[in-house]
Amino acid sequence: MPDDYLIFRPDDVDLARSPLRRGVDEPTHVLGAFNPGFARLPSGNLLLMVRIAEALRDPVDSECARAVRWTRDGYVLDRHSVHQIDMDDPRQFALKDRNPRLLGLTSLSWLLPVEIDAEGRNIVAIHYDKAIEPSASYMDYGVEDARITKVGDHYWMTVCGVSAERHCTAMYRSANGLDYELLGIVLDHQNKDMILFEGKVAGKFMALTRPLGECYFAWPEDSPWLGGPSINMAQSPDGLHWKPLDTPGIRARKGTTSTQRIGGGSQPVLTPQGWMMIYHGVEKRGAVGIYRSFWALLDRDDPSRILRLEDEVPLIEANPALTADIAHQMYLPTPVVFTTGLADAGDHYIVAGGEADLACRITHIAKERFR
Repeated sequence: MPDDYLIFRPDDVDLARSPLRRGVDEPTHVLGAFNPGFARLPSGNLLLMVRIAEALRDPVDSECARAVRWTRDGYVLDRHSVHQIDMDDPRQFALKDRNPRLLGLTSLSWLLPVEIDAEGRNIVAIHYDKAIEPSASYMDYGVEDARITKVGDHYWMTVCGVSAERHCTAMYRSANGLDYELLGIVLDHQNKDMILFEGKVAGKFMALTRPLGECYFAWPEDSPWLGGPSINMAQSPDGLHWKPLDTPGIRARKGTTSTQRIGGGSQPVLTPQGWMMIYHGVEKRGAVGIYRSFWALLDRDDPSRILRLEDEVPLIEANPALTADIAHQMYLPTPVVFTTGLADAGDHYIVAGGEADLACRITHIAKERFR
């Protein structure tokens, strides 16, 4: 079997068991089953916490675009006049003449635990009974992009909560990797790529963050760096209360393809050389950009000190051959691969991620590649 393959696709989802059935009777489809949180379970099997972006089959009804929203009484449809929106991205629409920009989503995301075998080759079980759906007002438009790290005896999972109320990062915790308790908001601002280190630094939890804002400021002309979204770090005494580090983390560098933005991917894991992590970089092209995966090595005692940065030759790139048989389901015009976690498998790492914002991809990479 190849070392690069899709493990879970949109057609693998049984929408009859979707949480949206509590309120949405109209036909829906899976826009994407992708960007999974990833962890090794106590049994030795692996867990994919798959983001299911579920959309109405016909999002535009007569003169309205419709968005799905969670409420405590079930799911409802919000209507927006097509004359009052711009819709140049299949994943979202924007309300016209609004400053700041206001968006609506064409899908609502929930999380589906998919258990695969220890080598990441076969699906063992799909745990619909343990699916994670919106459960608070700060995630009423979806719970997105899980990232899982095992620290000590617990699995810590960050998610993005999407709502008109706020766009935040929330934390879940589990003792067995499958049953998660919501602990609440940990970052009260938009932060797409928070993921904990797999172990503590000087007795404290450490995490990668990637805060977003309305504007960014330019570096001097002679600086090697480019402004824009970048990887920062934060520390916490308990996993819930976070203070950003004063020192910067990883930034986009001139002379590379990752000039639009960068952000975290896998949880940093401790190796004899230091903390190894895989992250994504984006080349500006079209509305979405080209996403590739790179890697870095951080000092074990001071992770803000970057020992090595492989930001020129990609570690992982999008592979159109993987999605050839589901190309009719694709909606993004540019190549996207998005690493979301890794697991130790002896002489190699099993790396999970999303391919084309459509399906879950597994890649096996020899450990010697990181030396």
